[in-house]
Amino acid sequence: MIEFSSIARGTKAVDALIKKAPVEVVRVGTLQPGKLAVLFCGDVASVDAAHEEAIRVGADTVADEVMLPLVEASVYRAALGQRGDWAGDTLGVVEVSSLAGTIEAADAAVKGAEVRVVSMRLGDELGGKGLAHLVGEQHDVEAALELAQARAQKRDRQLQVSITPRHDGDLWSRLSATTRFWGEAT
Repeated sequence: MIEFSSIARGTKAVDALIKKAPVEVVRVGTLQPGKLAVLFCGDVASVDAAHEEAIRVGADTVADEVMLPLVEASVYRAALGQRGDWAGDTLGVVEVSSLAGTIEAADAAVKGAEVRVVSMRLGDELGGKGLAHLVGEQHDVEAALELAQARAQKRDRQLQVSITPRHDGDLWSRLSATTRFWGEAT
């Protein structure tokens, strides 16, 4: 994932990364406030080469980025908009000022504790922020949120986390349907 502060330069950088190595562009598009983001995947060597080329071309317009070899499967599915099973004892919420930071924090959380990423929103109607919901036992969610904070803060990203043990059933059912105020679950 790479985020660019310039849509024009970001478009050029995305073209360069596609031409550099055989990668699959999973998503590319604009988000608030006036940024362009690209999510791409492939074998480690190809993604690394494409990532480096996009960073080179994007230069000073690279707002944030992350390259995760062997990204955890539930993080990948959630980044694509797939929702997981919300059943669990405790809800953890990770809110990060960038999409790349959200993916990186969620990946650290699930690799270091027994939690699941059940939902992720990347930029859409969030002013360029990312949001991840994690579920598990309370002690695991607490550990996961500490790991997420440590990873996201390595790059001076703005971050907020919360933990809700023994959550209310009505809140749980509403959030598991959609985390959007307006509209249907995606």
